[in-house]
Amino acid sequence: MLSEKSRPVIEATLPVIQGRINTITPIFYERLFKNHPELMDGMFSRADQKEGIQPRALAGSIPVFASYILNNPDSYPDEILSRVAHKHASLGVGEEGYEIVYKYLFEAIAIDLADALTPEIAEAWTEVYWLMAQALIKIEKGLYDSQANDVVNAPFTLVKKEEVAPNVYDFTFEPADNTPLTPAEAGQYVGVVVKTADGLRQPRQYSLLPSQLHQRRFAVKINPAGEVTPMLKDLREGDTIELSNPYGDVVLNNISPLEFGPLYLFTSGIGIAPALAFVHKLASQGNGREIIAVHRDQSLESWPLRQEYAAAINSLPDGKLISFLQAEGEGDYDGDIDMSRFQLSRQSSAFMCGPLDFMQTVRSSLVQAGLPGKNIHYEVFGPDQWMHRARRQTIQGRRYVS
Repeated sequence: MLSEKSRPVIEATLPVIQGRINTITPIFYERLFKNHPELMDGMFSRADQKEGIQPRALAGSIPVFASYILNNPDSYPDEILSRVAHKHASLGVGEEGYEIVYKYLFEAIAIDLADALTPEIAEAWTEVYWLMAQALIKIEKGLYDSQANDVVNAPFTLVKKEEVAPNVYDFTFEPADNTPLTPAEAGQYVGVVVKTADGLRQPRQYSLLPSQLHQRRFAVKINPAGEVTPMLKDLREGDTIELSNPYGDVVLNNISPLEFGPLYLFTSGIGIAPALAFVHKLASQGNGREIIAVHRDQSLESWPLRQEYAAAINSLPDGKLISFLQAEGEGDYDGDIDMSRFQLSRQSSAFMCGPLDFMQTVRSSLVQAGLPGKNIHYEVFGPDQWMHRARRQTIQGRRYVS
């Protein structure tokens, strides 16, 4: 809980920090990596740094946390903390990392604000930082303790690779050693670490697909200009890479805690991955709930995992698959998703995964159709900038994929 001493200081300076955080974070990262270059080896995504995605994600988290505890003095923003903690755990972040971040973040704040940063302001924001850090450390410890092993990453061998759409590959791995495996929940992801041409280990996260208990399976859309995905494309059966334990809080109980009312799954492109895991799980349970899977893509050819998804939905007692494809005449409907074609009720739940603009459009359409914001959930690949914006608008969401 924020102290009464710090509360008025944070209230007065929050707009300033919000306005300056995007200039503070580049200073922070420059100093951080200059003094700890090892953090770029297996911990931070170099691509996210170059594109400014990770700095913007950090920029959102601290002011949003501060705003939340000002408006909700007896609670924390559990969604944001859970999402961040799961990502941190997949990377193996330890308590010592928070000390390092604190040092260079507050050096950056001091440089940017200069004389405007009084001891009183520094003390108040230090309190906010450590409230957030200690909450994350506690969650992350629980996540580590819940695993079947005590390693960050373990070696896995590629046993199958299949192109399931143009430039989309389905990978299946099995353990390369005797490290105990933690069972994964539908909707979770694993961290993948590969060594790049210059020797640096680079992490990425990918949603897990249905597989045998002793396997890890995920699909990847190849970015020819990317640093990691072309290396994954070049993998051959028998090659070994490092995978983390399964993490992620976008699981069925979170995206659809109610056991009644229709569940809508809105997906686009490779965003189909977590939805496939959900449908497979629901089918294995013989779940009789109405499930409406709505997928948008360019064409039947570009639609990844289409046949497997359709088969899983057809095996549900009350499942329906509806497609919106850009290629005229190939889908159930042409073009983008038209929400007027669905009979949404306030008892409906919705999950969405795909490009950010796709999810923003779908969410706006769902709200306009009368679906409560708290019933709308999502997963996003990469640092979750949308959650920080959404939280300021009191939108409830869950994280997607990585």
